Amino acid sequence: MASAPPGYGAAFRVREFRSVFAAHLLSVLGLVVAEISLTVLVFRATGSPLLSALTFALGFLPYALGGTLLAGIADRRPARRVLVVCDLVCALCAAAMVLPGTPVALLFVLRCAMAFVAPLFQGTRAASLADILGDGDAFVLGRSLLRMVAQSAQLVGFGVGGILLIAVPPRGAIAITAATFVCSALLLRFGTRARPARAGGVGRTSPIAAVRAVFGDRRLRAVTLMFWLPPLFVVVPEALMAPYVEHLGAGTAALGLLMCAMPVGTIAGELWAGSALGAGARSRIVAPLATVGLLPLLGYAVRPGVWPLAALLLAAGLAHAYTLGLDQWYVDAVPDELRGRAMTLLSTGLMTLQGVGMALAGLAAEFWPVHAVVVGAGVLGTGCVLFLLAELRASAPSGSSGPKCETAPALK
Repeated sequence: MASAPPGYGAAFRVREFRSVFAAHLLSVLGLVVAEISLTVLVFRATGSPLLSALTFALGFLPYALGGTLLAGIADRRPARRVLVVCDLVCALCAAAMVLPGTPVALLFVLRCAMAFVAPLFQGTRAASLADILGDGDAFVLGRSLLRMVAQSAQLVGFGVGGILLIAVPPRGAIAITAATFVCSALLLRFGTRARPARAGGVGRTSPIAAVRAVFGDRRLRAVTLMFWLPPLFVVVPEALMAPYVEHLGAGTAALGLLMCAMPVGTIAGELWAGSALGAGARSRIVAPLATVGLLPLLGYAVRPGVWPLAALLLAAGLAHAYTLGLDQWYVDAVPDELRGRAMTLLSTGLMTLQGVGMALAGLAAEFWPVHAVVVGAGVLGTGCVLFLLAELRASAPSGSSGPKCETAPALK
């Protein structure tokens, strides 16, 4: 009889992971509070909606540059040191924002600096999870928990930030952000073990070498693109939600409901896959769930109302459960000495392409109706997924029957 899946307790039983999880929770909440507070601060200083909105865009724009230029550090320096330094850089940036009289241009520079180091921090932390939890099931569950914290921040973080701004001024809220990054640095410094650099501090560290190392391997390239390309299309309905809701004649309450539907589905899907399924089952659901994951977007063809659309977006989020199996494929495909660079580039591409997807969605909606743009995203995205799954099958080790990684259980 097969043993019951270990569930998320497998990760929480590791003391070091508890410190990493707590640090992640603090830094994510702090960053969300900083984003909404900085937006208010800039608007009050300039009266410009454009400059206020730009504070959000600056959370995406430096990702590609920072992730590409800094990727090599993730393997060439001890992980704990990299994580602590990144947290302290963000704490110092937030503290500088608090200073009275800080010009708006400097506020933007400081926000860019925080976003610049973010992919290095995320990639290094993801790589270090394999050291803390091992390369198996606990690693996958740990990654899932950190993702769910980030998703939950979308649901509650801005509400918490809005309530906080009732009690304290924007600079005071940003000061709280600085404190959360300091606490995160302390948790990582004293709650995790010091480990040597993964690559021993030697070898090539150029950005081009890191990109070539990841994309030079056929299988690793295909798994990476499986992480990157579906989100490029799945963000389209969220990017165009406001004009679609306006077309329906619904109010802001409906907009809030619909914006929450997909994140709720994503969290529920990951909780189910992590709690109810074992490693083999999670690997087997990757192909079917990835194949159907973007099909709910085709429902826009009938121009659904609020509640049918909420159900479609919830279903699209639930399909995201396949990511847990994909995590295992990825860690199996990445050589240990490349893991930090690969994880950094993974998070860089994910964030960058989501921003690109939002921008392209807005551009397309200038020429075609919103519902047609979303349907087109569903069709194109599904085609991309089918192509990548075929590539994964073709790059599987000889004798395997499906798109599996070399050390993963065979798919049946």
